[in-house]
Amino acid sequence: MPTPSMLDDKLKELAGFKPTTMPVLSVYLNTQPDQHGRDRFEPFLRKEIKARASTYAPRSPERNSFDKDVEKITSWLSTELRPSSNGVAIFACSGAGNFFEALQFDAPIQKNQLYVYHQPHLYTLARLNDEYPRYAAVIADTNSARIFVFGLARTLAAQTVTSPKVRSRSQIGIDAAPFRGPAGWSMRRYQLHVENYHLRHSKEVVEQLDRIVREEGIEHIILAGDEVILPILREQLSPFLAAKVIDEKNLDMHIPEHELLKATLATMREYDAQTDAESVGAMIGEYRAGGLAAVGVHDVLAALANGQVDTLFLSTTLDQLYPLAEDLHEALAPAAGELPPEADASVKIPDALVTRAKQTNAHVKFIEDPALLANVGGVGALLRYRL
Repeated sequence: MPTPSMLDDKLKELAGFKPTTMPVLSVYLNTQPDQHGRDRFEPFLRKEIKARASTYAPRSPERNSFDKDVEKITSWLSTELRPSSNGVAIFACSGAGNFFEALQFDAPIQKNQLYVYHQPHLYTLARLNDEYPRYAAVIADTNSARIFVFGLARTLAAQTVTSPKVRSRSQIGIDAAPFRGPAGWSMRRYQLHVENYHLRHSKEVVEQLDRIVREEGIEHIILAGDEVILPILREQLSPFLAAKVIDEKNLDMHIPEHELLKATLATMREYDAQTDAESVGAMIGEYRAGGLAAVGVHDVLAALANGQVDTLFLSTTLDQLYPLAEDLHEALAPAAGELPPEADASVKIPDALVTRAKQTNAHVKFIEDPALLANVGGVGALLRYRL
């Protein structure tokens, strides 16, 4: 099961698939069980496979490749699909070197889809990668902490930091006398003892968090705990870590892991919605000022073809705005130029944008609020340079 960083690498690998005249099948399935514990994707798959197969002449090379791929996909689903998986992405083309790639996820794929094209269809996979980002979550109290790396709706890594519980006053021979005289001074020493203990514990937690963040390349952190530990943790953060903290949550240390994942993922999405507005606003402002930005399908595709795009912004409604395949000019979709003249070079605009972005190492950012990109056709980009 891929991690987010592995999935990003896989997207780049799939984007490098050389176009072929043989049919390339891209299958996305929601494998969440129904109320009876059964998969619900099989009727969809049978119907769509039958409909697509009928478009190829019997015993043609294309039909033979298609049929072999269907057999491989069916076999993989019956033998390799894990009960815990909620989504599957499969790419296959027997006619192109027996190409076959299958991925399964804890994160759900909401809609069953089958695409047959001359390259893998990557739009849905890229959106999944963006929707479930990798981040760190720390849940702590005054003597223990759990540090998690979450991504793609699952736990990627976890570490526990435990310190011995601070000894009580009676254990170290201090009574509960008022703060006056020798007893009062003893109480103050005890309080300092407790504060120093909490400080040492917090420093150890932050030290481990720093190591994990650097090793895993984490960009966002969520802190959680009670009102005692959170201020102490915050004070120990370096500027490097503090800049990555997006929220602090008052949660019980013993919250189950799956509930912590759910709560922090909701926080990530709230943060994402806020930064979407800021990022798109900055991009459109850059475009209005004649700076390093482009908007609209035509200009953004042209910039992608030239390798100019640094960050691509796509509305999550883009597949609804451009539902049909179109014959794009070779300059806008260079991959089409690699096909024989008789091949169908029409592509779906959303997929052409994603594929070209991954081919040129551009970051792809999906924007959930359709209003933010509505006036620019659902597409915008920040550029690396102008020609």
